[in-house]
Amino acid sequence: MYLDVHKQAEEKMKKTIKAFKEDLNSIRAGRANPTLLDRITIDYYGTQTPLNQISNISAPEPRLLVIQPWDANVISQIEKSILKSDLGLNPSNDGKLIRLAIPQLTEERRKELIKVVKKNSENAKVAIRNGRREANEQIKKMQKASELTEDEQKQAEEQMQKITDKYIEEIDSILVQKEKELLEV
Repeated sequence: MYLDVHKQAEEKMKKTIKAFKEDLNSIRAGRANPTLLDRITIDYYGTQTPLNQISNISAPEPRLLVIQPWDANVISQIEKSILKSDLGLNPSNDGKLIRLAIPQLTEERRKELIKVVKKNSENAKVAIRNGRREANEQIKKMQKASELTEDEQKQAEEQMQKITDKYIEEIDSILVQKEKELLEV
């Protein structure tokens, strides 16, 4: 019975990890990565459209992104959107494609990015702990409704804690990896 509660909680935790990884992909580490531009949208004929749906984005060199829109008429809109974004990149175009040179990160900027990454990891941990709390509340309700014995309740809560610990450790390892990537020169 309580296994369903565990499965639901674990699904939420997996989604939290996935969202955390997506957040980290949008934080640039001085290396060109097409996922940097995932959050950028363009006003494409009256509709806000993600950049990766109206163009081909590639990283031919470690410090260069190339955006090749399928419709050359949107190049100026793409440039404006990139300039408005918080990426701090200056696009240059030749009429057919846009090049984004990724500048070297300064030590100060690296430290700022690490603070952002740590804040994101803490938010992810809070979300995972909330999932554990909700699961434990459901388990307690099951015990009050005489669906579980007290021993089963304790066992279920201990298993829930082990699941929570596993996902917290996963967040910590992802955090360490991203910090290493940001500090890499």
